[in-house]
Amino acid sequence: MSTSLSGPGSAEQVPGRTATCSLLDLTGDRLARGGGPVRSGPPRKSRDARHHAPITLTGLVVKVVLLGLVAGIAIWAAFPLIEAKLWVGLAILVATTAALFYLYLTPRHIPAKYLIPGTIFLIVFQVFPVLYTASTAFTNFGDGHRGDKSEAVVAIQSSSVKQLAGSAQYPLSVATEGDPATGPLVFLVTDPKTGAVSVGDADGLKQLDAADVTVAPDGKVTAAEGYTVLNFGQASARSKEITDLVVPTAGGALRSSGLTRAYEGTAVRAYDEACDCIKDSESGKTWTADESVGSFVAADGERLAQGWKVNVGLENFSRVLTDPNISGPFFGTLVWNFAFALGSTGFTFLLGLGIALALHSPRMRGTNLYRVLLILPYAMPSFAMLLVWRDMFNTDFGLVNNLFGLSVDWFGETWSARIAVLLVQLWLGYPYMFLVATGALQAIPRELTEATSVDGASPFQSFKAVTLPLLLVAISPLLIASFAYNFNNINAIWFTTEGGPFPADNPRSGATDLLITYTYRLAFGAQGAEYGLAATVSIFIFAIVAVVSAISFSRTRRQEEVYS
Repeated sequence: MSTSLSGPGSAEQVPGRTATCSLLDLTGDRLARGGGPVRSGPPRKSRDARHHAPITLTGLVVKVVLLGLVAGIAIWAAFPLIEAKLWVGLAILVATTAALFYLYLTPRHIPAKYLIPGTIFLIVFQVFPVLYTASTAFTNFGDGHRGDKSEAVVAIQSSSVKQLAGSAQYPLSVATEGDPATGPLVFLVTDPKTGAVSVGDADGLKQLDAADVTVAPDGKVTAAEGYTVLNFGQASARSKEITDLVVPTAGGALRSSGLTRAYEGTAVRAYDEACDCIKDSESGKTWTADESVGSFVAADGERLAQGWKVNVGLENFSRVLTDPNISGPFFGTLVWNFAFALGSTGFTFLLGLGIALALHSPRMRGTNLYRVLLILPYAMPSFAMLLVWRDMFNTDFGLVNNLFGLSVDWFGETWSARIAVLLVQLWLGYPYMFLVATGALQAIPRELTEATSVDGASPFQSFKAVTLPLLLVAISPLLIASFAYNFNNINAIWFTTEGGPFPADNPRSGATDLLITYTYRLAFGAQGAEYGLAATVSIFIFAIVAVVSAISFSRTRRQEEVYS
């Protein structure tokens, strides 16, 4: 039976030809027109189906647990954002969480499943801290300027509370919700008229349920649910914290009068919204708000100690570069910082390379034993070794002075202290350079150096012309990394000299201070924290290390091109 296929592009009907022939003709015509061959048999699986193995029970459980953890973290982080009305942050949180659920619930985007977690950790632990530090550098954030203006007003009024004649007195018990030695303190006070017990902290007073407290006949609270009442010894150890604690009330504030009594005093300084100022009812003095510096300032220039956080623009950068009290120590420290980083890297490299060359010689015997002994300093905890070396440089009983019969005050003079820390760095750092130099030397074919010997070159000429250039190609990135590490090596200074010796007129900047230790002292020093200024110095450190590293890597690439 003959069959014809009609329609555009169909073959004409020819007697004796079957449908199969017509299909073959069509296939040939498709091939002639560039079409693909007609395939027979079962259809192939899709690309996604070929590249996705069936989900196992273990994999499903792990996925559910991890996604549940992501959802829990997102919900936990959402509440503070909502409370602070940070809607942009909340939108980013929601979008990120939704994207993670989509990514791990769909079988597609395999590479992204591995890249996204690392990218998120990079943003959270690297990018965000850098951005936060940069933003802090443009503020006056520090002691006296931590909160907003309303918090500053409350602190000023609370700190000016004084006990007046006839002020109410309350039996007082001091308690904490945490460890008696370190937990946050609260006042437990009993109203002598009503017998009601209230708990107070810096946020105010809150009345407690009578069933949750035990009150002694003298009115003092001896036990309260959820709180640990301090005994006399525990309270005495924290007497300054108790004295400094101020509990705001409707009529003023509560302050302690000893460890067993509290009084409700009246603030002599109050905020007047009409003039945006603080007025002192006793002296009549007025301090007007200055938004540019985040402080209340009097007509004579006096500032109240408690201010608020504001944006100060480039003021911190200007202070670092132009203020003699800051720029002098900064640039002096910067010069020593470069000398320390270059010296620590260069000296350790030269010593490590020299030892590696000595043990690389084929005539050397017992090299394995020597190598084990020589890397022992690298195997010891560095902070412990730094403390040991600090004692060894002690003027009176230190091993260095006693062994060589010296009487050098190593950490008491500028240059002796600097030499001491460089010697300590040499001892701690040469094993690392020895290891990397040994590995690089073993990777250089001996035929190259033997060829120079055949040409009549001396061992030194062979080393200079062949070994050293090839060695630097392999080691240069490690030298750059070592320089960056030593530029911010806070442990080497803090555990030996603590930045000293210090000049009599500037206890903030010592002779052996690095920029990182100088920054730490600015941020957490006993004279008051200046986080904004410390963040500015951190930005300078970041920029310096980045520029030096970029230039060094550029030169390294050119060197690789020459010897490749």
